[in-house]
Amino acid sequence: MRERQQLEERITGIRDLESRLEDNIGLVELGEEEDDAEVVKEAEDALRTMKQDIDRRQIELLLSGEADANDTYIEIHSGAGGTESQDWANMLMRMYTRWAERHGMKVEVLEVHYGEEAGIKSVTLLVKGHNAYGWLKTESGVHRLVRISPFDSQARRHTSFSSVWVYPVVDDTIEIDIPDSDVRIDTYRASGAGGQHVNTTDSAVRITHLPTNIVVQCQNERSQHKNRATAWEMLRSRLYEEELKRREEEASDVEASKTEIGWGHQIRSYVLQPYQLVKDLRTGVESTSPQDVLDGSLDPYMEAALAHRVHGSDLEVEDIA
Repeated sequence: MRERQQLEERITGIRDLESRLEDNIGLVELGEEEDDAEVVKEAEDALRTMKQDIDRRQIELLLSGEADANDTYIEIHSGAGGTESQDWANMLMRMYTRWAERHGMKVEVLEVHYGEEAGIKSVTLLVKGHNAYGWLKTESGVHRLVRISPFDSQARRHTSFSSVWVYPVVDDTIEIDIPDSDVRIDTYRASGAGGQHVNTTDSAVRITHLPTNIVVQCQNERSQHKNRATAWEMLRSRLYEEELKRREEEASDVEASKTEIGWGHQIRSYVLQPYQLVKDLRTGVESTSPQDVLDGSLDPYMEAALAHRVHGSDLEVEDIA
């Protein structure tokens, strides 16, 4: 039913574009015949708006992967640097939450480890919405921040790193077999707010996949059984994402982006001082308004990264930018 609805929406959208195109071309011809510049201008403006709609639909056509339409998990980990990097990880969590809200998606915090003074050491978010994984999958990598530190009494400039890892929620149509002998399950007490019950029982669950050393954790539910079920879903999703990455690397010989959280591995730089610039190092897309980007204006970066991943050329990236 979901696939049928999506196909119907696409067909309706194309028919609507065809109708609008014919109507506006007719208006341009009519305005030129009657020498009415105002009618011509109105029709030309409508055609420019149509061009933007078509560009957006072209990008959505790139979201044709097996799991692109699914919900997604986002893991954010602070790099070396203590409070500074932990605050940066917290800023990234807010950025992706704001982006999701702008697109009508829901965000749940599944697991979070807070820093001692400020920020977060790590967090796992669940983003629910159509094409959530398709849009966010290009955000995996190391993100670099340069700013005057609010935690430095001498107001010096600091560079901070945090890593982002995105993997899809696996639905029942994708079968993944995980033998019990391949996992280790640990329970522990949840950290942070949650009330007396949560903080006095071993309700949090950690699952380690021994062959790959993948670790997933969940502590947002009061019940250990619910946390265990969610953790299993996360593990299945991580293993599926690993398989997708392996296939992509075999096809294109692309090196994995999940590497050391530091210099030489970042995908995007956010510079707040001494100048203001956000630059994607893969596609070259730039913005001189970092605050807008940190408030969730990520679409130009995602669109360019998707086009670059599919086409592997600069032409499409420049057209989108």
